[in-house]
Amino acid sequence: MSDRDARYSLDDPADSGYHDAYDDVEVEDLEDEDYPPEGGRRKRRGRSIPGCLAALVALALIAAGAYVAVTKGAEFIRDQFSTAPDYPGPGRGKVTFEVQEGDTVGEIGRNLKAKGVVESVDAFIEASGGESDIQVGYYQLKKEMRAADAYDVLSNPANIVKNTVTIPEGFQVAQIVDRLAEETGYPAKAFEKALDDPAKLGLPEYANGEPEGYLFPSTYDFGPNDKPADMLEKMVARWQQAADDLGLEQAAADLGYTPHEIMTVASMIEAEGRGDYQPKIARVIYNRLEIDPNPAAGFLQIDATVNYALGRPGPAVLTTEEIDSVADSPYNTYRQKGLPPGPIEAPGEESIKAALDPEDGPWFFYVTTNLETGETKFTDDYNEFLTYKGELQEYCETQSDSC
Repeated sequence: MSDRDARYSLDDPADSGYHDAYDDVEVEDLEDEDYPPEGGRRKRRGRSIPGCLAALVALALIAAGAYVAVTKGAEFIRDQFSTAPDYPGPGRGKVTFEVQEGDTVGEIGRNLKAKGVVESVDAFIEASGGESDIQVGYYQLKKEMRAADAYDVLSNPANIVKNTVTIPEGFQVAQIVDRLAEETGYPAKAFEKALDDPAKLGLPEYANGEPEGYLFPSTYDFGPNDKPADMLEKMVARWQQAADDLGLEQAAADLGYTPHEIMTVASMIEAEGRGDYQPKIARVIYNRLEIDPNPAAGFLQIDATVNYALGRPGPAVLTTEEIDSVADSPYNTYRQKGLPPGPIEAPGEESIKAALDPEDGPWFFYVTTNLETGETKFTDDYNEFLTYKGELQEYCETQSDSC
Protein backbone atom coordinates (compact mmCIF):
# COMPACT_ATOMS: atom_id res chain seq x y z
CA MET A 1 0.00 0.00 0.00
CA SER A 2 1.40 3.33 -0.93
CA ASP A 3 1.62 6.26 1.40
CA ARG A 4 -1.21 7.91 -0.52
CA ASP A 5 -3.42 4.84 -0.19
CA ALA A 6 -2.68 4.66 3.50
CA ARG A 7 -3.91 8.22 3.99
CA TYR A 8 -7.35 7.40 2.58
CA SER A 9 -7.80 4.00 4.13
CA LEU A 10 -11.23 3.58 5.76
CA ASP A 11 -10.18 0.72 7.97
CA ASP A 12 -9.31 3.09 10.77
CA PRO A 13 -10.31 6.63 10.09
CA ALA A 14 -8.81 7.76 13.31
CA ASP A 15 -5.40 6.60 12.17
CA SER A 16 -5.72 7.79 8.61
CA GLY A 17 -4.61 11.26 9.38
CA TYR A 18 -7.51 12.68 7.28
CA HIS A 19 -8.56 16.16 8.42
CA ASP A 20 -9.62 19.36 6.72
CA ALA A 21 -11.91 22.37 7.26
CA TYR A 22 -15.16 20.34 7.04
CA ASP A 23 -14.34 18.30 10.12
CA ASP A 24 -15.78 21.02 12.34
CA VAL A 25 -18.96 21.66 10.29
CA GLU A 26 -22.33 20.09 11.06
CA VAL A 27 -23.69 17.96 8.25
CA GLU A 28 -26.92 19.97 8.03
CA ASP A 29 -24.98 23.16 7.34
CA LEU A 30 -23.48 21.76 4.17
CA GLU A 31 -25.04 22.28 0.76
CA ASP A 32 -24.89 20.08 -2.29
CA GLU A 33 -22.76 22.59 -4.16
CA ASP A 34 -19.87 21.79 -1.76
CA TYR A 35 -20.02 18.16 -2.83
CA PRO A 36 -20.32 17.88 -6.59
CA PRO A 37 -21.61 14.53 -7.82
CA GLU A 38 -19.05 12.13 -9.12
CA GLY A 39 -18.24 12.74 -12.76
CA GLY A 40 -20.64 15.64 -13.07
CA ARG A 41 -21.30 19.32 -12.51
CA ARG A 42 -22.30 20.75 -9.22
CA LYS A 43 -26.00 20.75 -8.36
CA ARG A 44 -27.30 24.16 -7.28
CA ARG A 45 -30.19 24.71 -4.92
CA GLY A 46 -32.55 27.68 -4.52
CA ARG A 47 -30.16 30.42 -3.54
CA SER A 48 -31.79 32.66 -6.21
CA ILE A 49 -35.33 32.55 -4.65
CA PRO A 50 -34.98 35.72 -2.56
CA GLY A 51 -33.95 37.62 -5.67
CA CYS A 52 -37.00 36.38 -7.62
CA LEU A 53 -39.29 37.34 -4.77
CA ALA A 54 -37.90 40.85 -4.74
CA ALA A 55 -38.43 41.09 -8.47
CA LEU A 56 -42.06 39.97 -8.13
CA VAL A 57 -42.68 42.54 -5.40
CA ALA A 58 -41.18 45.23 -7.59
CA LEU A 59 -43.39 44.21 -10.49
CA ALA A 60 -46.47 44.26 -8.25
CA LEU A 61 -45.64 47.78 -7.08
CA ILE A 62 -45.16 48.92 -10.64
CA ALA A 63 -48.50 47.38 -11.63
CA ALA A 64 -50.28 49.02 -8.69
CA GLY A 65 -48.83 52.38 -9.60
CA ALA A 66 -49.88 51.93 -13.17
CA TYR A 67 -53.43 51.05 -12.07
CA VAL A 68 -53.68 54.19 -9.94
CA ALA A 69 -52.33 56.29 -12.77
CA VAL A 70 -54.83 54.82 -15.21
CA THR A 71 -57.72 55.25 -12.77
CA LYS A 72 -56.85 58.84 -11.97
CA GLY A 73 -56.31 59.70 -15.57
CA ALA A 74 -59.27 57.80 -17.00
CA GLU A 75 -61.09 60.88 -18.17
CA PHE A 76 -57.95 62.30 -19.76
CA ILE A 77 -57.21 59.02 -21.50
CA ARG A 78 -60.77 58.79 -22.80
CA ASP A 79 -60.52 62.30 -24.18
CA GLN A 80 -57.22 61.54 -25.87
CA PHE A 81 -57.76 58.04 -27.15
CA SER A 82 -61.52 57.44 -27.38
CA THR A 83 -62.70 56.52 -30.84
CA ALA A 84 -66.44 56.79 -30.07
CA PRO A 85 -68.10 59.19 -32.52
CA ASP A 86 -68.93 62.47 -30.81
CA TYR A 87 -70.26 65.81 -31.99
CA PRO A 88 -67.93 68.78 -31.52
CA GLY A 89 -70.75 70.85 -30.01
CA PRO A 90 -71.97 73.20 -28.72
CA GLY A 91 -75.23 72.12 -30.41
CA ARG A 92 -78.23 73.83 -31.91
CA GLY A 93 -81.94 74.27 -31.35
CA LYS A 94 -83.87 72.87 -28.39
CA VAL A 95 -84.72 69.33 -27.35
CA THR A 96 -86.93 68.50 -24.35
CA PHE A 97 -85.59 65.24 -23.01
CA GLU A 98 -87.17 63.02 -20.37
CA VAL A 99 -85.33 60.67 -18.01
CA GLN A 100 -87.73 58.05 -16.73
CA GLU A 101 -87.69 55.97 -13.58
CA GLY A 102 -85.31 53.02 -13.95
CA ASP A 103 -83.43 54.32 -17.01
CA THR A 104 -79.86 53.00 -17.18
CA VAL A 105 -76.91 54.93 -18.60
CA GLY A 106 -77.15 52.88 -21.77
CA GLU A 107 -80.87 53.54 -22.15
CA ILE A 108 -80.37 57.25 -21.59
CA GLY A 109 -77.59 57.22 -24.19
CA ARG A 110 -79.78 55.41 -26.72
CA ASN A 111 -82.65 57.85 -26.15
CA LEU A 112 -80.29 60.79 -26.54
CA LYS A 113 -78.98 59.41 -29.80
CA ALA A 114 -82.52 58.79 -31.06
CA LYS A 115 -83.35 62.45 -30.45
CA GLY A 116 -80.17 63.62 -32.18
CA VAL A 117 -78.60 65.01 -29.02
CA VAL A 118 -75.44 62.85 -29.04
CA GLU A 119 -73.72 61.15 -31.95
CA SER A 120 -73.14 57.79 -30.27
CA VAL A 121 -74.19 55.84 -27.20
CA ASP A 122 -70.58 54.94 -26.43
CA ALA A 123 -69.56 58.59 -26.28
CA PHE A 124 -72.24 59.29 -23.68
CA ILE A 125 -71.36 56.21 -21.62
CA GLU A 126 -67.70 57.28 -21.63
CA ALA A 127 -68.64 60.81 -20.59
CA SER A 128 -70.71 59.47 -17.68
CA GLY A 129 -68.04 57.05 -16.53
CA GLY A 130 -70.54 54.25 -16.89
CA GLU A 131 -72.49 55.25 -13.79
CA SER A 132 -75.67 57.29 -13.64
CA ASP A 133 -76.57 59.78 -10.94
CA ILE A 134 -79.15 61.37 -13.21
CA GLN A 135 -82.49 62.17 -11.61
CA VAL A 136 -85.87 61.49 -13.16
CA GLY A 137 -87.41 64.47 -14.92
CA TYR A 138 -87.36 66.66 -18.02
CA TYR A 139 -84.26 68.51 -19.25
CA GLN A 140 -83.64 71.15 -21.89
CA LEU A 141 -80.89 70.03 -24.30
CA LYS A 142 -79.76 70.78 -27.85
CA LYS A 143 -79.24 68.73 -30.95
CA GLU A 144 -75.66 67.64 -31.76
CA MET A 145 -74.12 68.30 -28.36
CA ARG A 146 -70.81 66.96 -27.13
CA ALA A 147 -71.62 63.89 -25.03
CA ALA A 148 -69.75 65.40 -22.06
CA ASP A 149 -71.83 68.60 -22.31
CA ALA A 150 -75.06 66.63 -22.44
CA TYR A 151 -74.02 64.63 -19.38
CA ASP A 152 -73.14 67.85 -17.50
CA VAL A 153 -76.69 69.11 -18.04
CA LEU A 154 -78.35 65.83 -17.08
CA SER A 155 -76.26 65.24 -13.98
CA ASN A 156 -77.29 68.55 -12.40
CA PRO A 157 -80.78 68.36 -10.77
CA ALA A 158 -81.04 72.15 -10.96
CA ASN A 159 -81.54 71.73 -14.70
CA ILE A 160 -84.76 69.74 -14.34
CA VAL A 161 -87.56 71.53 -16.17
CA LYS A 162 -90.71 71.43 -14.07
CA ASN A 163 -93.83 73.36 -13.22
CA THR A 164 -94.39 73.10 -9.47
CA VAL A 165 -98.00 73.46 -8.33
CA THR A 166 -99.26 73.10 -4.76
CA ILE A 167 -102.86 72.08 -4.15
CA PRO A 168 -103.78 72.70 -0.49
CA GLU A 169 -105.86 70.30 1.56
CA GLY A 170 -109.54 71.22 1.56
CA PHE A 171 -109.65 72.64 -1.96
CA GLN A 172 -112.79 71.93 -3.95
CA VAL A 173 -112.59 70.95 -7.62
CA ALA A 174 -113.44 74.49 -8.76
CA GLN A 175 -110.59 75.88 -6.66
CA ILE A 176 -108.19 73.22 -7.96
CA VAL A 177 -109.04 74.11 -11.55
CA ASP A 178 -108.42 77.80 -10.86
CA ARG A 179 -105.06 77.06 -9.22
CA LEU A 180 -103.93 74.79 -12.06
CA ALA A 181 -104.94 77.34 -14.68
CA GLU A 182 -103.10 80.10 -12.83
CA GLU A 183 -99.88 78.12 -12.39
CA THR A 184 -99.63 76.23 -15.69
CA GLY A 185 -100.86 78.72 -18.26
CA TYR A 186 -103.58 76.43 -19.55
CA PRO A 187 -107.09 77.93 -19.53
CA ALA A 188 -109.57 76.69 -16.95
CA LYS A 189 -111.77 75.43 -19.77
CA ALA A 190 -109.05 72.95 -20.75
CA PHE A 191 -109.19 71.38 -17.29
CA GLU A 192 -112.98 71.45 -17.21
CA LYS A 193 -113.04 69.64 -20.55
CA ALA A 194 -110.73 66.95 -19.16
CA LEU A 195 -113.00 66.57 -16.13
CA ASP A 196 -115.94 65.94 -18.47
CA ASP A 197 -114.28 62.62 -19.39
CA PRO A 198 -113.69 61.17 -15.90
CA ALA A 199 -113.08 57.64 -17.24
CA LYS A 200 -109.69 58.79 -18.56
CA LEU A 201 -108.64 60.18 -15.18
CA GLY A 202 -108.38 56.82 -13.46
CA LEU A 203 -111.14 57.44 -10.91
CA PRO A 204 -112.24 54.39 -8.93
CA GLU A 205 -115.56 52.91 -9.95
CA TYR A 206 -117.15 53.87 -6.63
CA ALA A 207 -116.48 57.57 -7.29
CA ASN A 208 -119.36 57.40 -9.78
CA GLY A 209 -117.49 59.64 -12.21
CA GLU A 210 -117.26 62.53 -9.73
CA PRO A 211 -113.72 63.87 -9.15
CA GLU A 212 -114.62 65.83 -6.00
CA GLY A 213 -112.51 64.47 -3.16
CA TYR A 214 -110.30 62.34 -5.45
CA LEU A 215 -107.87 65.01 -6.71
CA PHE A 216 -105.30 64.56 -3.97
CA PRO A 217 -103.93 67.70 -2.29
CA SER A 218 -100.15 67.76 -2.65
CA THR A 219 -97.25 69.49 -4.38
CA TYR A 220 -96.77 68.36 -7.97
CA ASP A 221 -93.90 68.79 -10.41
CA PHE A 222 -95.56 68.72 -13.80
CA GLY A 223 -93.39 68.25 -16.85
CA PRO A 224 -93.36 70.56 -19.87
CA ASN A 225 -95.24 67.97 -21.93
CA ASP A 226 -98.03 67.44 -19.40
CA LYS A 227 -101.46 68.44 -20.65
CA PRO A 228 -104.44 69.25 -18.38
CA ALA A 229 -105.71 65.68 -18.55
CA ASP A 230 -102.23 64.41 -17.64
CA MET A 231 -102.10 66.66 -14.58
CA LEU A 232 -105.51 65.60 -13.33
CA GLU A 233 -104.65 61.96 -13.95
CA LYS A 234 -101.49 62.34 -11.84
CA MET A 235 -103.55 63.83 -9.02
CA VAL A 236 -105.94 60.89 -9.06
CA ALA A 237 -102.97 58.50 -9.16
CA ARG A 238 -101.53 60.25 -6.09
CA TRP A 239 -104.87 59.78 -4.31
CA GLN A 240 -104.82 56.09 -5.25
CA GLN A 241 -101.35 55.78 -3.75
CA ALA A 242 -102.56 57.28 -0.47
CA ALA A 243 -105.64 55.04 -0.48
CA ASP A 244 -103.49 51.96 -1.02
CA ASP A 245 -101.03 53.00 1.69
CA LEU A 246 -103.90 53.39 4.17
CA GLY A 247 -105.65 50.20 3.10
CA LEU A 248 -108.80 52.22 2.39
CA GLU A 249 -111.00 49.50 0.96
CA GLN A 250 -110.37 46.89 3.64
CA ALA A 251 -110.48 49.42 6.49
CA ALA A 252 -113.77 50.82 5.18
CA ALA A 253 -115.24 47.32 5.06
CA ASP A 254 -114.09 46.70 8.63
CA LEU A 255 -116.03 49.81 9.71
CA GLY A 256 -119.10 48.79 7.74
CA TYR A 257 -118.86 51.55 5.13
CA THR A 258 -117.98 51.79 1.44
CA PRO A 259 -114.73 53.51 0.41
CA HIS A 260 -116.79 56.32 -1.12
CA GLU A 261 -118.61 56.87 2.16
CA ILE A 262 -115.29 57.00 4.00
CA MET A 263 -114.01 59.60 1.53
CA THR A 264 -117.19 61.60 2.15
CA VAL A 265 -116.66 61.45 5.91
CA ALA A 266 -112.98 62.37 5.45
CA SER A 267 -113.92 65.43 3.41
CA MET A 268 -116.24 66.65 6.18
CA ILE A 269 -113.50 66.07 8.75
CA GLU A 270 -111.09 68.08 6.57
CA ALA A 271 -113.55 70.96 6.43
CA GLU A 272 -114.51 70.92 10.09
CA GLY A 273 -111.40 70.20 12.12
CA ARG A 274 -107.64 70.29 12.54
CA GLY A 275 -104.95 68.07 13.96
CA ASP A 276 -105.82 66.15 17.11
CA TYR A 277 -109.48 67.20 16.87
CA GLN A 278 -110.07 65.26 13.65
CA PRO A 279 -110.46 61.75 15.14
CA LYS A 280 -112.97 63.17 17.64
CA ILE A 281 -114.97 64.83 14.86
CA ALA A 282 -114.98 61.49 13.06
CA ARG A 283 -116.47 59.89 16.17
CA VAL A 284 -119.24 62.52 16.36
CA ILE A 285 -120.16 61.83 12.74
CA TYR A 286 -120.29 58.08 13.27
CA ASN A 287 -122.23 58.46 16.54
CA ARG A 288 -124.85 60.53 14.77
CA LEU A 289 -125.07 58.02 11.93
CA GLU A 290 -125.08 54.86 14.02
CA ILE A 291 -126.80 55.58 17.34
CA ASP A 292 -130.58 55.69 17.13
CA PRO A 293 -132.25 57.44 18.78
CA ASN A 294 -129.65 60.16 19.32
CA PRO A 295 -129.75 63.83 20.29
CA ALA A 296 -129.12 64.84 16.68
CA ALA A 297 -132.11 62.79 15.50
CA GLY A 298 -130.10 61.34 12.60
CA PHE A 299 -129.08 64.70 11.11
CA LEU A 300 -125.35 65.30 10.80
CA GLN A 301 -125.77 69.09 10.92
CA ILE A 302 -122.38 69.77 9.31
CA ASP A 303 -122.06 73.43 8.33
CA ALA A 304 -119.46 72.65 5.68
CA THR A 305 -121.89 70.52 3.68
CA VAL A 306 -124.44 73.33 3.58
CA ASN A 307 -121.74 75.78 2.47
CA TYR A 308 -120.93 73.32 -0.32
CA ALA A 309 -124.59 73.30 -1.34
CA LEU A 310 -124.49 77.09 -1.34
CA GLY A 311 -121.50 76.99 -3.69
CA ARG A 312 -119.03 78.61 -1.37
CA PRO A 313 -115.86 77.13 0.09
CA GLY A 314 -114.42 77.58 3.53
CA PRO A 315 -115.87 77.79 7.03
CA ALA A 316 -118.74 80.15 7.60
CA VAL A 317 -121.36 80.39 10.33
CA LEU A 318 -124.75 79.69 8.78
CA THR A 319 -127.99 81.54 9.25
CA THR A 320 -131.37 79.80 9.31
CA GLU A 321 -132.28 81.58 6.09
CA GLU A 322 -129.22 80.16 4.33
CA ILE A 323 -129.97 76.65 5.55
CA ASP A 324 -133.55 76.89 4.36
CA SER A 325 -132.51 78.29 0.98
CA VAL A 326 -130.99 74.94 0.01
CA ALA A 327 -133.35 72.72 2.00
CA ASP A 328 -133.77 70.25 -0.86
CA SER A 329 -130.07 69.80 -1.54
CA PRO A 330 -128.75 66.32 -0.66
CA TYR A 331 -125.75 68.14 0.82
CA ASN A 332 -127.92 69.98 3.35
CA THR A 333 -127.23 67.82 6.39
CA TYR A 334 -129.53 70.02 8.50
CA ARG A 335 -132.52 69.02 6.39
CA GLN A 336 -131.45 65.64 4.97
CA LYS A 337 -130.58 62.64 7.14
CA GLY A 338 -127.46 60.56 6.72
CA LEU A 339 -124.38 61.16 4.62
CA PRO A 340 -124.36 63.49 1.61
CA PRO A 341 -123.90 61.77 -1.77
CA GLY A 342 -120.15 62.37 -1.97
CA PRO A 343 -117.12 64.31 -0.75
CA ILE A 344 -117.35 68.09 -0.49
CA GLU A 345 -113.62 68.83 -0.90
CA ALA A 346 -110.22 67.15 -1.14
CA PRO A 347 -109.24 65.54 2.18
CA GLY A 348 -105.59 65.08 3.06
CA GLU A 349 -104.08 61.87 4.34
CA GLU A 350 -104.60 62.75 8.02
CA SER A 351 -108.31 63.32 7.47
CA ILE A 352 -108.65 59.97 5.72
CA LYS A 353 -106.79 58.36 8.61
CA ALA A 354 -109.19 59.96 11.09
CA ALA A 355 -112.18 58.67 9.13
CA LEU A 356 -110.71 55.16 9.24
CA ASP A 357 -109.66 55.32 12.89
CA PRO A 358 -112.08 57.51 14.91
CA GLU A 359 -111.38 58.16 18.56
CA ASP A 360 -113.59 56.42 21.08
CA GLY A 361 -116.03 58.70 22.86
CA PRO A 362 -119.72 59.45 23.57
CA TRP A 363 -119.84 62.85 21.87
CA PHE A 364 -122.74 63.99 19.70
CA PHE A 365 -121.83 67.66 19.37
CA TYR A 366 -118.79 69.79 18.70
CA VAL A 367 -118.20 73.49 18.19
CA THR A 368 -115.05 75.18 16.91
CA THR A 369 -114.96 78.10 19.32
CA ASN A 370 -111.89 79.80 17.79
CA LEU A 371 -111.59 79.82 14.02
CA GLU A 372 -108.00 81.06 14.10
CA THR A 373 -106.55 78.37 16.35
CA GLY A 374 -109.08 75.69 15.47
CA GLU A 375 -109.91 75.04 19.13
CA THR A 376 -112.87 72.68 19.20
CA LYS A 377 -115.00 71.53 22.12
CA PHE A 378 -116.95 68.27 22.34
CA THR A 379 -119.92 67.14 24.39
CA ASP A 380 -122.80 64.69 24.52
CA ASP A 381 -125.00 67.20 26.38
CA TYR A 382 -127.20 69.48 24.30
CA ASN A 383 -127.23 72.32 26.83
CA GLU A 384 -123.45 72.31 27.01
CA PHE A 385 -123.43 72.37 23.22
CA LEU A 386 -125.53 75.56 23.32
CA THR A 387 -123.00 77.08 25.71
CA TYR A 388 -120.21 76.36 23.24
CA LYS A 389 -122.25 77.91 20.46
CA GLY A 390 -122.52 81.03 22.59
CA GLU A 391 -118.73 81.13 22.89
CA LEU A 392 -118.40 80.94 19.12
CA GLN A 393 -120.91 83.75 18.65
CA GLU A 394 -119.01 85.95 21.09
CA TYR A 395 -115.75 85.17 19.29
CA CYS A 396 -117.28 86.15 15.96
CA GLU A 397 -118.61 89.41 17.34
CA THR A 398 -115.44 90.47 19.13
CA GLN A 399 -112.42 88.80 17.61
CA SER A 400 -113.07 87.79 14.01
CA ASP A 401 -114.65 89.06 10.82
CA SER A 402 -114.36 85.68 9.06
CA CYS A 403 -117.39 84.02 10.68
